[in-house]
Amino acid sequence: MASDAGADPSEVDNLYQYNERLNEASDKSQHVSDFEGILMAVQHGSTKAKQLAAQLIPKFFQFFPGLASKAASAHFDLLEEEELGIRVQAIRGLPLLCKDNPDYVSKIVDVLGQLLVAEENVERDAVHKALMSLLRQDAKASLSGLLKHVESSDENIRDKVICFLKDKVFPLKAELLKPQEQMERHVTDLVKKSLRDVTGAEFKLFMDFLSSLSIFGESAPPERIQELIEIIEGQADLDVQFNVSDVDHIDRLISCMFMAVPYFMRGASSSKFIGYYSKYLIPVFDKLPEERKQDLLKTLAGCSPYATAQDSRQILPSVVQLLKNFMTRKKAGETLNFSYVECLLYTFHHLAHKTPNSTNSLCGYKIVTGQPSDRLGEDFSEHYKDFTERLKYTEELVKGTIKKLTQGMTEHNKAMSAAKTDEEKTKIKTEKQNTTTGLRICNNILAMTQPLHSKAPSFIGDAKITLSWKETAKPTPSKAAAVSEKRTLAGSMGARPGQPPKKARAEGAGFKNQLMNRALEGLSSRGGGGRGSGGRGRGWAGGRGRGRASSY
Repeated sequence: MASDAGADPSEVDNLYQYNERLNEASDKSQHVSDFEGILMAVQHGSTKAKQLAAQLIPKFFQFFPGLASKAASAHFDLLEEEELGIRVQAIRGLPLLCKDNPDYVSKIVDVLGQLLVAEENVERDAVHKALMSLLRQDAKASLSGLLKHVESSDENIRDKVICFLKDKVFPLKAELLKPQEQMERHVTDLVKKSLRDVTGAEFKLFMDFLSSLSIFGESAPPERIQELIEIIEGQADLDVQFNVSDVDHIDRLISCMFMAVPYFMRGASSSKFIGYYSKYLIPVFDKLPEERKQDLLKTLAGCSPYATAQDSRQILPSVVQLLKNFMTRKKAGETLNFSYVECLLYTFHHLAHKTPNSTNSLCGYKIVTGQPSDRLGEDFSEHYKDFTERLKYTEELVKGTIKKLTQGMTEHNKAMSAAKTDEEKTKIKTEKQNTTTGLRICNNILAMTQPLHSKAPSFIGDAKITLSWKETAKPTPSKAAAVSEKRTLAGSMGARPGQPPKKARAEGAGFKNQLMNRALEGLSSRGGGGRGSGGRGRGWAGGRGRGRASSY
C-alpha cells in the first residue's frame, strides 16, 4: 500500500492550483504545463496526490489531444495501484476519457473487461458502472470490446464478461441497441464470431439472446430464421466426421438438434440435421453410449414433424429397421424398451405421412399414389406379415404392462393414505409420477400401433399424439373446445446457465431434466474433457483449452 509518511504537502496543494488555473482558463489548451504537472503526480505523488490525479486527468483530458496517449497511459497506471481508493477513482474516471474521444471506447472497455475479476465489491461495482456508462455512450464499440473477451484464453476474465453480459447487458437490449435493426445486426455478427468455442450453457445463453432480438421475431423473413439454424448447425459440427466414441460431440448433436426444433416449426430447414442423423447416428445406434440413446431418439421424434418428403424418404428405411430391432417378434423372456418404441413409432408415423408409398417396400403396405415408387407390382407380403406380427406382440406386452401399472397405481394410492412421514409421501409421489408416465407411454404406443394393421394405413401426421415427456395439451381459457398444443422446448434445454446440473431423473421426467443437464454445467463450473478429433477446445459441458477456428 502506498504511504503518505514524509509526503510533501505542497504536491497536493500544487494539484489544487493546477485544477484552479485550468478551471478558470478560457483556453485550457494553453496550460500544458499544468496538465503535465497532474500527470507527474501519477509517477511520483503520494496516495492523496494520486487519488486527486485520478480525478483531474479525466476532467481535463479532452483539452490536451497532444498529450492524450501519455495521459491515458498514466491513468491506466493508476488502475494498478495497490491502494483501493486510487484504483476505484481511476475506474470511475475511465468513461470521461471517451467523452470526446470515441476511438478510446473499445480500448477502455477492453481494460474494464479485464477488471471484472476484481475481488473487492466496491471496485467491481465501479467497473460495472463504468461499463454501463460506456455502453450507453457508445453501445457499438463497447459491445465489440466486451465480446472479444469471449474468445479470450483467460477463463476467469471470459467467465466474468459472459456473466456481465447475461446479468447487466442482455436485459437492457431495448435501451442499448439503437437504432434497433442496425445495432441488432451488428451484435448478431459479434455473437456469431464469439461462438467459435463455447460450452453448452454459453451457447444456449447466446442463442436465447439472439432469438429475443426483433430481427428474429415473429415477422422475421425465412432467411433470418434459417440464419439461426445455420448457427446451430455450425455448433453441432455437422461437417465433422462422426466418431462414436466422442461423447462430447454426441451431446452437442443432441442438444443442438433439440434447440433447433422451434426454428423448424417456423419453417427453417431440418435437412442437414436429418441427413447427419441418417448417415452417421442411426446406423451405429447400437454402439452409442446407453445413456445417450433415448435422448437421441427424443430429438429425432421432435424433429420428424418438420421433415420434408425428400428427407423423410432418405431416413425412413433406417428408422423402420431400428423400430424392428426394438419391436421384436414373440420370444421367450423378450423385453421391450417402451420409451424407444414410443419415440420410433412417433417418428415413423410423421415420416411416413410425408412419403406414404415408401412404406410399401419397407412394411408391405399397398398405398397407391400413382407414382412409380408405389412398386405395387412387387410382392412385399412377407414384409407386411413380419411387421404386423411385431405390432401384435408389442401390443400384447404393452397391454400387460398397462394392467400392471394400473394395479400399481391402486397400490400407490393406498400407500399414500397410509403414509405418515413426509419422506414416505415424497417417495410414493415419485413412484406415482413414474407410473403415470409409464401409462402415457403405453397408451401412446397403442394409439400408434393400432392404425398400422391396415394394408393401407393412414399415418398420423398431426398433433394427435402428445409424447410422454411433453406437457399435455390444455384447453385455452377463451375457447374451451380449442386445444393449444403446448410444445415446450422440452423444458427449455434444462436449467438456466449458472445452475448446477442434476442427474437424469426417472424415465419420462422430461427433456428438461435429462437432455441438457450434462451440458448446462453453468458458467462458473468448468470440467470434463475437451473435444477429440472435432477440433474444439472447450467441451460442450465445459473444459479448458482452445482450438476451434470455424465460422458461421
